[in-house]
Amino acid sequence: MNCIITGASRGLGKAVAEKFAAGGYDLCLCSRNEAALSATRDELGSRYPSVTIRSAAFDLGVKDQAQAFGAWVLGQEIPVDVLVNNAGRFIPGNVSDEPDGALEELIAVNLYSAYHLTRLLLPGMMARKKGHIFNMCSVASLKAYPNGGAYSISKYALAGLSANLRDEMKPHGIKVTAVYPGAAYTDSWIGSGVDPQRIMEAADVADMIYAASRLSPQATVEEILLRPQLGDL
Repeated sequence: MNCIITGASRGLGKAVAEKFAAGGYDLCLCSRNEAALSATRDELGSRYPSVTIRSAAFDLGVKDQAQAFGAWVLGQEIPVDVLVNNAGRFIPGNVSDEPDGALEELIAVNLYSAYHLTRLLLPGMMARKKGHIFNMCSVASLKAYPNGGAYSISKYALAGLSANLRDEMKPHGIKVTAVYPGAAYTDSWIGSGVDPQRIMEAADVADMIYAASRLSPQATVEEILLRPQLGDL
């Protein structure tokens, strides 16, 4: 079994990679930071020596590079059993005052990366009539919030991609799940002053994705919504 994960060098992507490696999946990992990606690959490889872990650094916010990563995956000549579109970026600000270009940048990373990569990998999955696609949306896909601006817009769009893809792939045996996580403790929260006990662990999100991937072919989890026990911040 093979799992393809973008944005895999840290945070939620790394947690998902660790969960699937522990489950015996071979991995294809992508991140734009080559050094961090190699470190993650080596760390997981030492912990799970029985699985094959491949990695390639691409900036998926650039269309040509997103397509190049897809071509690289196809070049491995492996079936795509699970695809986790996790690559993402956050730029704070409101629509009225965020930096010029924020929307274009966040749409490119948070939406177009998943769109272009998925389109390249779909033909093989459709031919096999098998596979599961997870799109890492956000609670920001569901409700506007202060300082969310372009980020929330891009995540709403990713939720729309997930809904359309789910409907299209039903007759092809391919599952599509939109994941809506609230705040989970990753490196980006270090120094924020937020108590790690106040928000979720990255492994919580990974556990839910893995569990959803293990259901029978007759069942699909269309949406996964997770929030901290005390609610969103």
